[in-house]
Amino acid sequence: MSSTATGRPHDRSWYEIRLKGRLDSRWSAWFDGLTLTAGADGTTTLKGPVVDQAALHGLLQRLRDLGLPLISVAQVEPDPASQPNTEDPRNSTTGDKP
Repeated sequence: MSSTATGRPHDRSWYEIRLKGRLDSRWSAWFDGLTLTAGADGTTTLKGPVVDQAALHGLLQRLRDLGLPLISVAQVEPDPASQPNTEDPRNSTTGDKP
């Protein structure tokens, strides 16, 4: 994983973790801000960026401690809506040019 000059990782991996059982959205803070979605089938899906493998293992330990059965853990593509806009506005082809 690479880092920026501030030491922060800029290419976090995204994960989708499915559980049997329900967790409502108030648990999101306990799971480092991951998005929690309740499924109609009685499952909960946690999705979002995870800093590194140590953080992923920490999340899995928290889930184990809750006693909810783990259905799956999958690395997924980042959600495009949550990606920062990295386009440099100086390279834009729209607008007035001096």
